[in-house]
Amino acid sequence: MEKEFIDLFEFQSRLKEGVELLFPKRIWLKAEISAIKARNGGHCYLGLSQSNENGLIAKASAAIWSSRYRFIAPYFESVTGSPLQEGMSILVEVQPSYSQLYGFTLVINDIDPEFSLGLQEMERQKTIERLQQEGLMDLQKELPFPYLPYRFAVISAEDAAGYRDFVRHIAENPYGFKVELDLFPALMQGKDCPGSIVAALDAVLDSQMEYDAVLILRGGGSKLDLACFDDYQMAAVIAQYPIPVLTAVGHDQDFHVCDMVAYEYLKTPTALADYIMEIYEGEDERISSAQTRIKLAVSNRLYREDAVLDSLAARIKGAFSLKIAAMESALQVLWTRIEAADPRRILQRGYVLATDAEGVVLKGVAGRKEGDKVAMMFADGTLECTVDSVATGNDGNM
Repeated sequence: MEKEFIDLFEFQSRLKEGVELLFPKRIWLKAEISAIKARNGGHCYLGLSQSNENGLIAKASAAIWSSRYRFIAPYFESVTGSPLQEGMSILVEVQPSYSQLYGFTLVINDIDPEFSLGLQEMERQKTIERLQQEGLMDLQKELPFPYLPYRFAVISAEDAAGYRDFVRHIAENPYGFKVELDLFPALMQGKDCPGSIVAALDAVLDSQMEYDAVLILRGGGSKLDLACFDDYQMAAVIAQYPIPVLTAVGHDQDFHVCDMVAYEYLKTPTALADYIMEIYEGEDERISSAQTRIKLAVSNRLYREDAVLDSLAARIKGAFSLKIAAMESALQVLWTRIEAADPRRILQRGYVLATDAEGVVLKGVAGRKEGDKVAMMFADGTLECTVDSVATGNDGNM
């Protein structure tokens, strides 16, 4: 019995007719970019896919012809701040196409950039709600922070401008303060960014170094570039980390989920450097103020002690002055008495002091005999005499 068959071209042609019949017009399709390649001729080829909790469930090839790509690509980047790249969820307007030679292809006519931004924000809100329900939002803020942090583990990309700005700002601080910075390299954008940062956080703990804080920093970028910092897994690890984590990711207007759960967040890497230096500046001011207060207290104490010593010296001087005056008065009285008892004063009144040849004062004539030598001392001189005779009694008769 002869078998019925069709050739490959007819088979492909029927598939083509079926596709064109099912999708006569363009449709909007949601998918994730799994691969993207812009060719030299201006065309862009993409791999689109869809996954669930069990893994990959669908994939297709897509193309943006050069006539559309030169408009779609710059517009998408101007709205989202990021070029089309792997890992993005996109909403595309496609025309399903089937070719007998090249198979099934989705020809992309347009891409809605607002969808990518909106989907990102929706996922961000879900992450925040989950972290709140699990009680993880404020765990970091309950950690003690060192009084003067010195040793920091820095998680960033070594060639990132934000990291270089941070290091330079620290090194060139006007106060000359020094801190220790150890870099733990990590990817700072893209779908592998969260896992890379979590691995760096693990490496910090595995190093067994006693770091005062961990710094996660990178410079500015598009919203889609920085979307990885809204990742739940990374935020949960930061929230439960045993060391204070400080973040500085993006521009002034950026605020990510990882910033919310961190111990402290700063708007830019240079702002983070200023924050650290201000801690040291504040302590330096406190020390200077304490030195001033100590000097003032010591000066006041010395002034009071000087006043006490001056008062004590004055009292001592007064007491000694009185004592000296009393002693001088007593000495004067004694001197007057001594002067009054001075034999020379008696002699000046007409009396005579007589001494024998040995110089012994004669108190009377007893024991004197003729021929004895006697000295008669007057106020103005001495007479050497010889006793001719001795007379007793008060009449002076010899």
